[in-house]
Amino acid sequence: MKMPRTCLLLLLSIAAAAAGCSDATKPKSPPVPPPTLTVTSVSPGSGPLAGGTAVVVNGTNFPETIDSVRVGAGWLGGIVRVSTTELMGTTPAGKSPGAVDVIVYASSADSGNCAGCFTYTVTWKSMTAGGFHTCGLTAGGAAYCWGWNIYGELGHGDTVSATRPVAAAAGITFQSVTAGGYHTCGVVEGGTTYCWGWNGYGQLGYGDTISRTIAEAVEAGRALASVTAGGRHTCALASGGIAYCWGDNFAGQLGDSSTDQRTTPVPVAGGLTFTILSAGFLHTCGLTSAGAAYCWGYNTSGQLGDGSTTNRATPVPVAGGITFASVTAGGDHVCALTSGGIAYCWGYNGYGELGDGSTDASSGYLTTTPVAVVGGLTFASLTAGGTHTCGLTSSGAAYCWGDNTWGELGDGSTTQRTSPVAVAGGITFASLTAGGSHTCGLTRSGAAYCWGNSAYGQVGNGSTSEFTSPVAVANP
Repeated sequence: MKMPRTCLLLLLSIAAAAAGCSDATKPKSPPVPPPTLTVTSVSPGSGPLAGGTAVVVNGTNFPETIDSVRVGAGWLGGIVRVSTTELMGTTPAGKSPGAVDVIVYASSADSGNCAGCFTYTVTWKSMTAGGFHTCGLTAGGAAYCWGWNIYGELGHGDTVSATRPVAAAAGITFQSVTAGGYHTCGVVEGGTTYCWGWNGYGQLGYGDTISRTIAEAVEAGRALASVTAGGRHTCALASGGIAYCWGDNFAGQLGDSSTDQRTTPVPVAGGLTFTILSAGFLHTCGLTSAGAAYCWGYNTSGQLGDGSTTNRATPVPVAGGITFASVTAGGDHVCALTSGGIAYCWGYNGYGELGDGSTDASSGYLTTTPVAVVGGLTFASLTAGGTHTCGLTSSGAAYCWGDNTWGELGDGSTTQRTSPVAVAGGITFASLTAGGSHTCGLTRSGAAYCWGNSAYGQVGNGSTSEFTSPVAVANP
């Protein structure tokens, strides 16, 4: 039977409509996603906390337009896209030392994160080595300490020792710090002095003998320009060069013409004014503006340099009439430097710490007047430790002499030396500080190194081993 024309047209229209629906509902191909953006590394991988390090950020699929690059809590400056695998920029200042993430943001691609790819490091301004601990100041004036902490001398609120730097006296910005036997002190802008640690003799200057694990202000009643911590006492200079001391005084090391213990600062007797003070274990020395050296306190090893072994409760002039430019007091010896860089030492010499080429057993291992350090070297600075001494030349070469039981001379051995030997490693230093049985140095770029005894972590590299040559202090 022949289909009517109208029916045929109807069927054709239905088929055409069905075909149209099929085309309309056919799934479309998904858009091609942009290549995955990744961040693989940053070079260099570390830089100072102050920021300003030019870095290269490496990765893959960096698009033409980079929105921003986050480095820790800040943003990379001066971003330049070099290629799909390389960006350049300058790091911002960091909030605290340590590793931070680096994140690249681009609106046309997913962000890429490199976890812990950049490490902010401390730039040290100064260092000070104590009996069994060490402290340093950052370029911004923040204090960090490490080593033994039996009395709270690290200043971070407990008595847990630390093998790497920990924040001390948090929140206080210091101009200088000094580490003593088992206590630490620092001076802030304006002259307020803070101390913490052992206070058995009143050496913290609080008016009592209670040890502190956090910093408190010394009851000085005046602004102090500089402070020096000894074994069990502390001394400071006020404006005009007037000297004050406090703490243990059994040998007259406070210089106030008595042997009475003092828990707050008392003026040093004699009417002298000083430009430099240096507190040793149980004695103190000072230098006048004319370069005359005076010492007071314990003198059984001739460390006062006055030609005797008699203790003195007031300053006495060092014999010999030598004009000095600096002075440093150690355990039981003292060394001083002339303006021409000639080094002299006096006091105990049982380990060769006077550097005169001998230990002189015939004289009881001591010298009561200054003797020249042998070797023909001229120095820019000296530092006296427990039973060793170190000096720095004008070119930044470090030399040490004396006791080397723990490698504190840094010459790669544990051999005692009676004359200066070069510190191993060829590092150029800007300053040195000698502690009880360890030594530390600071480079011109603010990198810190230590060597010697680290039984309590005082070398600061995370270890309690001894080191006979310089090792880098760990980042806090």
